[in-house]
Amino acid sequence: MRKSRLKFAILKVSRIAVPAAFFGMILGLVGLGSCWRVAAKIWNLPIWIGEIIMLIAVAVWLILLLLYVSKWLWAREDALAEFEHPVFCCFIGLVPVSTVLIALAIAPYSHTIAFVLFAIGAIGQLSFGVYRSGRLWMGGRNPETTTPVLYLPTVAGSFVSAIVASALGYRDWGVLFFGAGMFSWLALESIIMQRLFLLEALPKPLRPTLGIQLAPPVVGCVAYLGITNGLPDTFAQILFGYGLLQALILLRLLPWVFQQPFAASYWAFTFGIAALALSSLRFVERGITGAMEGLAVLLFVGANIAIGSTALGTLRLLLLGKLLPPSALAKAPHNIAPSPDTPRSTRSL
Repeated sequence: MRKSRLKFAILKVSRIAVPAAFFGMILGLVGLGSCWRVAAKIWNLPIWIGEIIMLIAVAVWLILLLLYVSKWLWAREDALAEFEHPVFCCFIGLVPVSTVLIALAIAPYSHTIAFVLFAIGAIGQLSFGVYRSGRLWMGGRNPETTTPVLYLPTVAGSFVSAIVASALGYRDWGVLFFGAGMFSWLALESIIMQRLFLLEALPKPLRPTLGIQLAPPVVGCVAYLGITNGLPDTFAQILFGYGLLQALILLRLLPWVFQQPFAASYWAFTFGIAALALSSLRFVERGITGAMEGLAVLLFVGANIAIGSTALGTLRLLLLGKLLPPSALAKAPHNIAPSPDTPRSTRSL
């Protein structure tokens, strides 16, 4: 009886086929938790709020990791289809990146566990980034499949690794990772902008991925602050200023993006939003006063509202049974970006 129940449970889990894009939840949650950790220092806010958010992030990461591993074990066709897809493959980079961020969440409690997770995640993201970039260098890519998700394997992975390496006391490694992320971002930015400017508009299911566009300058800013000391210099403020511009452009585009009904894909906004707020909080923590202090309050409140709303919307979809529909990636076309008629399971990515 117990064996049959266990077999049934395994089969049920194997049918979930969780998309790798769901690991974007970890980026938003850890980002918000980091904001609360800094806010608790500079404004004497309750410390436990940030730690609870970090605990939730760790729990969600463990659940997603279990489901994602089960996907490769019992739904390999879906896993391989995602791995080979020209758009969705880049989300796989979030698996090791989220692992690096979990190391940041755990660091105050166990440096050893944090280091092990960081090492595994950093090696994983670097390996996947090198592999995926090598595929891109071979050419033959359809320009319409170019979206901001291209930032994930190299830019997000390198900047996050720089942040956590510095936090764990390995500043020299942080500098190397920052360099990798910085120049990868500059190389990809023009390619992605050219696609957005000159080709057909992104189909509705992919529009939420524009939220990733906010992340490089502000996550890069947090990474740069991690490898430097003292009052934030001009370059840090330049990165932050460009991030503010990206945020304003995305605010202008929200009505257009919201033509796509709410789905887990909206977590693409959360890491950039959290990093924008965290950058301003770090500025205040490091001694910048004046207008930045008021801006930090505004961005912190906004990050809590945006990420909290996204989390509540995700929980609602989960309770309604609409968050994790069976994957249809194996049936998705591999030579073009998904159309508005793409099955719902693919839209959730």
